[in-house]
Amino acid sequence: MFKNYFKVGIRNLMKNKVFSFINILGLAIGLTCCMLISLYLNNEFSYDTYHKNADRIYQVGTAFIKDGKEERRANTPAPMARAMQMEFPEIEQTTRLMKAFADDKTLLLYTPPSGERKSFFETGGYLADSTFFRLLTYDFIEGMASNALDQPNSLVLSEEIAKKLFGSEIALNKVIHISSATNGEHDFKVTGVFRPSGVPTHIDARFIMSFAGGDIALWSNGRTDLATNNMFHTYLLLKKGSDPAKLESKFPAFIEKYAGKDLKAMGFYKKQFIIPLKDIHLRSTSITNVTPPGNLSYLYILGSIAVFILLIACINFMNLSTARSSKRSAEVGVRKVLGAEKGELIRQFLGESIIMSMIAFVFALVFTQLLLPVFTKVSGNKAGFEFIQHGLLLGGFFLLTIITGLLAGSYPAFYLSSFKPVKVLKGKLTNSLAAVSLRKSLVVFQFVISVILIVASVVIVNQMKFMRTKDLGFVKEQQLIIPLRSSTARNIYLPLKNELKSNPHIVSAGATRYYPGTMHPSDMPLYMEGKTMDYSKRVFMNSVDADYLEALGIKQINGRPFSRDFLSDTIDRVILNQTAVKEIGFTSAEEAVTKSVKYDWEGRTYSIEVLGVVKDFHFQDLRQPIEPYGFRLGGDSSFSYIIAHLKNGDLKKTLNSVEASWHKLNPNEPFEYSFLDEDFQKNYEAESRLSAIVSYFTILAILISCLGLFGLGTFSAEQRNKEIGIRKVLGASVPGIVALLSKDFLKLVIISIVIASPIAWWIMNKWLQDFAFRVNISWWIFMVAGIAAIFITLVTVSFQAIKAAVSNPVKSLRTE
Repeated sequence: MFKNYFKVGIRNLMKNKVFSFINILGLAIGLTCCMLISLYLNNEFSYDTYHKNADRIYQVGTAFIKDGKEERRANTPAPMARAMQMEFPEIEQTTRLMKAFADDKTLLLYTPPSGERKSFFETGGYLADSTFFRLLTYDFIEGMASNALDQPNSLVLSEEIAKKLFGSEIALNKVIHISSATNGEHDFKVTGVFRPSGVPTHIDARFIMSFAGGDIALWSNGRTDLATNNMFHTYLLLKKGSDPAKLESKFPAFIEKYAGKDLKAMGFYKKQFIIPLKDIHLRSTSITNVTPPGNLSYLYILGSIAVFILLIACINFMNLSTARSSKRSAEVGVRKVLGAEKGELIRQFLGESIIMSMIAFVFALVFTQLLLPVFTKVSGNKAGFEFIQHGLLLGGFFLLTIITGLLAGSYPAFYLSSFKPVKVLKGKLTNSLAAVSLRKSLVVFQFVISVILIVASVVIVNQMKFMRTKDLGFVKEQQLIIPLRSSTARNIYLPLKNELKSNPHIVSAGATRYYPGTMHPSDMPLYMEGKTMDYSKRVFMNSVDADYLEALGIKQINGRPFSRDFLSDTIDRVILNQTAVKEIGFTSAEEAVTKSVKYDWEGRTYSIEVLGVVKDFHFQDLRQPIEPYGFRLGGDSSFSYIIAHLKNGDLKKTLNSVEASWHKLNPNEPFEYSFLDEDFQKNYEAESRLSAIVSYFTILAILISCLGLFGLGTFSAEQRNKEIGIRKVLGASVPGIVALLSKDFLKLVIISIVIASPIAWWIMNKWLQDFAFRVNISWWIFMVAGIAAIFITLVTVSFQAIKAAVSNPVKSLRTE
């Protein structure tokens, strides 16, 4: 019986090649989308699952509370780990981690006993406690994880960096000189090499230094208060059977006991909370973390897109199957007369559906393997697809294929098997009103999804364009960033800057500790004279030289900039932005200039004179509102970067001249650079990837919908073949016949646009709320989406309509 079903199914596929091609291709594309997005989601949800004690490891976060507002961050003070372990018996072990936060790149220098010196700028530098590798699981290929960071000046490298520095040689016990803007300049001995896990982690460490032995040692071990210097990530390993919720409930009393007095003096309060290790990437409520957290809503969007695209493919199958029911009505009638029961017919038609879905599954596997490298590049997700490694996922895809086949074939199977043999064999069968209505409803549903995706693509692209082109309050184009990491590089800052300023290809040059778009960890609580710390406002602080504001094009609106001509311009003077002036309490920029602001530190009050006020600018990405910001004049050895504003022209020639100046003053270190506009845009990588993914999948959704329309248009033209012939004989024009065949589909698409528009507005308006600065969803976006949907429909349907309209009416009427 099953063999007979299979034979009949294959024959029907071969007999109706166009129908089979459309359905199989549509299902294959739908399954491919599901597979790619499932691999992406699987990768995102597997963060940090490989750690041996992952279920017992928690990260400590801090909620800062001031003026009734709560800001949650994944940072703690240095003594928090030790104090918690001493206070709470539930904690078995603690460790701390700190990113080399002032380094977008860190300089590593290796001088072999014989041979050429090797030096590289590397990213992913961290500092950690000796317990770090005992708490978290890393695959060591050299050294021992248990004691890798026990000694001062210990260093653990990733396999990639070890090979770059030492080639095939053993890395253990070799000494590397590390120049870091965060941790200073020190020699470190390699005590371990690890191979990164194939499973993703929220810690993107490529090399890890011990706290002991560097400049951070003073902060990591010397401080005792639990109120300030929240720069460390603290992890807890709880004892087996401990209740994390019960532990967290003890934190308020702990904070009051050890930090209540200090917090009250500083004018704010905070509370601690814990985050399970596996939840850090996607479910953390902190606005920052070791690496930027993932966005769960983005995953819901992608998952929904995958489901909807597969539904569109299933709808095509159902629509085409019911539309061509008259073609198979005689077969059903004969089978019933010969004794076939309804259940047998249902199994036959479901079997044919599953055969098509299995063929589509094979094609989907091929498409997935071919498209995965492209998808990985577009999404930035390192998801792979190995038949052995992803066996469970593959089994899920197979089950999904069976379900898809059953879902797609369910209505056609029950519909076709319900035909009355008497009516069928008399030729009185017509498509029922229910079947036609369902078919129209499903077409509407398809295009509702397509229109929503078109609107989403346009809004996301529009927002990305807005973020690229918005005036940030400074000149971001043609800004060359040169990192200064070693003492040698910082010592040549002044002569190098003078060379750059004398370069005819350079407009101006200045130096800074931080620059816009990168992390700004330094802040200071400032308040007006005559008030107390209770009225203080958090002001981000940066150390710059006298030429930085000019080089970056930040506009002065009151007072004056720093100048080397004024000996009084020292660290006791500050230039504030407009927001800082307003937040601190001054009524205007004019009032603030020459006035003093104060801050308290370790029991003493300090005063700083406001030298000038600059126009607000975006030192953070456009998700964040502009916050209070200040500049102080730094010493020549305190800067981490030189910024050179280049003239338009031959960029290669300019870079060569700058490199020549660098090597003349610092011949032993590599010349490294980046551009400010590119660095700033890196903050929007997640949004850029979402934009690309949504755009590509929108195209696929439209393609599948068009395949369905093409098939329906073909059957519609076939069913009205004789009507078209009669109309042509009676004088109907080709445009009139094309309009006749197209208008029904256009009505459905217009209904889809009306339904989809408010839904798309609600979804995208909610997405835009993540940005402090965003575009408006204008009416023209819906107009563009509607016109695009109508145009796509006309192009798809008109092909078959024109073909039917220009056919010879004699051929269609000669059988009458």
